[in-house]
Amino acid sequence: MSEEKTEEKPESPADDLVTTQHSITVKGRELNYTATAGRVVLKEEVIKDGVFEGHKPKAEVFLTAYTLDGADPLKRPVTFAFNGGPGSASLWLHMGVLGPRRVLSGDVGNLTAPPYGLADNEESLLAESDLVFIDPVSTGFSRAAKGEKPGSYHGYQPDIDSIAEIIRLWTSRNGRWMSPKFICGESYGTLRAAGLAEHLQKKYGMYLNGLMLISSVLDFATLEFNEGHDLGYTLFLPTYAAIAHYHGLHGERPLEEVLAEAEEFASRDYPYALARGNRLSDVERAATVEKLARLTGLSEEYVDAVDLRIEHIRFFTELLRRDRKTVGRIDGRFTGWDKDYGREEISADPSIDAILGPYAASINHYLHAELGYSNDLPYETLSRAIEQWSYKEFEGRHVTTAGKLSAAMRANPHLKVHVAFGWYDGATPYFAAEHLIAHLQIPKELTANIESAYYPAGHMMYVHEPSRIQQSEDLAAFVRNSSNT
Repeated sequence: MSEEKTEEKPESPADDLVTTQHSITVKGRELNYTATAGRVVLKEEVIKDGVFEGHKPKAEVFLTAYTLDGADPLKRPVTFAFNGGPGSASLWLHMGVLGPRRVLSGDVGNLTAPPYGLADNEESLLAESDLVFIDPVSTGFSRAAKGEKPGSYHGYQPDIDSIAEIIRLWTSRNGRWMSPKFICGESYGTLRAAGLAEHLQKKYGMYLNGLMLISSVLDFATLEFNEGHDLGYTLFLPTYAAIAHYHGLHGERPLEEVLAEAEEFASRDYPYALARGNRLSDVERAATVEKLARLTGLSEEYVDAVDLRIEHIRFFTELLRRDRKTVGRIDGRFTGWDKDYGREEISADPSIDAILGPYAASINHYLHAELGYSNDLPYETLSRAIEQWSYKEFEGRHVTTAGKLSAAMRANPHLKVHVAFGWYDGATPYFAAEHLIAHLQIPKELTANIESAYYPAGHMMYVHEPSRIQQSEDLAAFVRNSSNT
């Protein structure tokens, strides 16, 4: 007789969370806390022919959570945080400003040499809130489950769905539905955060206390440089002026004075000049060229040659060409070298080059050596696995979650919003975010729910030490004042 063969079912993935105990002193107060790091399995309900057949693993999402020991869960706030990209892991907010340990990376002109270092973050938001850092699928150690397609998560709505499910799971498993809840996002993470605020309300009835939008972009139309679309050129102008000022191209003029002039020009005369096209008189064009050149630090010949329209990557390439230097996009305070100086566009961002090494080394060491989490997968800081990001939900129109944030605020009038700006942020310029906020579809009385904070730094303003300390205080105050406990 032949032996009957039985088909072995593939082993289902399981959560692999690791828990450790730690202590830190913040402003003279000793905080004992629990750290939990690992992957949580996301599952999908399977219904076939109207019959429920169970849950199918779809993805394994990596998170790092910090909870204060002995705190009252009904009063203790919790903040869910992530970065952007899309394709970035959460290490920047985690190790730069919010978490209990921070990177020692140095700053412009005084960068730390390898192998870098870690220190206690004595300004950590943990003093005010529990923290949950989430790495979206294909970033950090997060991956699609075996047999699943990673690309199915590489898009606006599936990203929102998966992050919302992680937030729901963590909240439910840890008994935190009655805790004050916050979301902190940076860059694309702000667009995600705004979408999540509405999604969590509509799908789960989970109302938030606050959103922290760091280096905000809620509407891609404010950042685009497309033919026939001139808004981006005007909204980037004050940032160009700020970066030119930092590099000494405005003499002794105070930054505030330069920005005020740039903002006024960007609000009135500059949009008019661009809208006039070839109807602009020679006198008007010459005056516009002169003012743009003076504000941006570029030559009048260059401004005239690009038809008054200065694209941002070209600006970072052109500004210090005479000195054979390039300027950072993420942080315009940084400069670097290129392979030649006849290029139209920089071949690399010197500000990313400056900080990637310290953050990558620190997160890999920290998770393994201090939090005890081991995984042979590479920790994807800026994922190369995400080649395309789907915005099919916005087909035929520009990508924006401004309407979703507006809807969330109208439905939840207690929702507070903190927006953080870096003067030298060339990726998400402050004037573009201000423009978006001014156009939110909310009643006037709700505008008091929005607060702004400005820092003399770039996209990751916490790389600049005085800005990091001030931002830590600002975020702590926002959580305290918005918790309603």
